[in-house]
Amino acid sequence: MKIDLRLGDCLEILPTLTEKVDAIITDPPYGIADVWKGGAGSGWGVASLATPHRNGWDEKPDKSVFDLMQSICGNLVIWGGNYFELPLSRGWLVWNKPERGFSLSEAELAWTSKDAPIRVFDCHRSDSDRTHPTQKPLSLMKWCITNFSKPGDTILDPFAGSGTTGVAAIQTGRNAILIERDPAYFAIMQKRIADAQQQMRLPMEVV
Repeated sequence: MKIDLRLGDCLEILPTLTEKVDAIITDPPYGIADVWKGGAGSGWGVASLATPHRNGWDEKPDKSVFDLMQSICGNLVIWGGNYFELPLSRGWLVWNKPERGFSLSEAELAWTSKDAPIRVFDCHRSDSDRTHPTQKPLSLMKWCITNFSKPGDTILDPFAGSGTTGVAAIQTGRNAILIERDPAYFAIMQKRIADAQQQMRLPMEVV
């Protein structure tokens, strides 16, 4: 297996890819920083400290990014798809969070290219070792990967953040191409991927 990490803007990197991609599984910025408020309790220590940084990078991707992704691969999972201009789909994914009454959404939606019934995954709000304010739980990303690819496939994440998609790919026997433009999160991703690979003894390429 191979994990390929790329630092830069996905709009510039995606057209240069020559590798075959079997699935695109990603969690782009939703562009809702102006309505994202802090709170209290578990998890908010990281989230509140990250608010100024998040308000800087939480820029909604242009439609051209999604058009480009669809031209690269026809098998896609895009978290936050309800915020973006995407084709009609019946194959939505629902991440149901068991916590109720907190200040953020009690569920999140992913648009998919699959013509299939809606599927629901019950999962806690965040992992205890979260390093990115919108970092998806590892179990959620492993669920996506195992339902939209097979072992040995290559997963592309153009908005890789702290690298959870890559860690999930490693643990499920997939290759991955991970793109992140923020140097701070790219460095976090490098460490998380290196730690996961050390456990599996896999090679990593950084471009």
